[in-house]
Amino acid sequence: MPNLIIAIDGPVGSGKSTLARRVAALLGYTYIDTGAMYRSVALKALRRQISLDDPAQLASLARETRIDLRAEDGTQRVFLDGEDVTVAIRTPEVAQAASQIAVVPELRRVLVAEQRRAGERGGVVMEGRDIGSVVFPDAQLKIFLTASPEIRAERRWREHQQKGDAIDIARTLEEVRERDRRDRERSASPLVRAHDAILVDSTAMEPDEVARLVVLLAKERGSGLAP
Repeated sequence: MPNLIIAIDGPVGSGKSTLARRVAALLGYTYIDTGAMYRSVALKALRRQISLDDPAQLASLARETRIDLRAEDGTQRVFLDGEDVTVAIRTPEVAQAASQIAVVPELRRVLVAEQRRAGERGGVVMEGRDIGSVVFPDAQLKIFLTASPEIRAERRWREHQQKGDAIDIARTLEEVRERDRRDRERSASPLVRAHDAILVDSTAMEPDEVARLVVLLAKERGSGLAP
């Protein structure tokens, strides 16, 4: 089977990261979390007190930033300029900042170029909101993963609960809906389902079920591409 580029897109809380990690592990591929890149730049901007509404400063910040995604002990660690920020980028504050800067075209151009370099050789599972539509429009397998807003909000709420974050589920649902609106309406790379992406609704599916389905699709697609 050739090394495929597998693009997984979808709205916040749909389970993209969990799916991408499991599919990469099952196929022996590299998992690339594009959301971690935006969160890392957001964290750096917050630390430097850079305005999240200043496109030029944000793009400049991204260009001078080094982000490394490393697989260690079966998990992915995120390093920002050499510092392990795996935990630091998962706070609600950073998540909100990341969703804000993700709409900035100048910043997106910098990070999209990095994402393309990271995945150009194939054998990768990359997840985000514009991987199949913008970053890798020629990806051999595209998945658009979704679920109901209520289920997605519950998943995010449980994640925060496990981390000890005190967050209200009603507020989480409101944030999910606001994030959906922002992602769909942004001028730069809005959240859309690529015309050739396979729609997978995970509302009533367990993570392992979704992963097995995508692996099956990848093997079918790979066998069809083999010489």
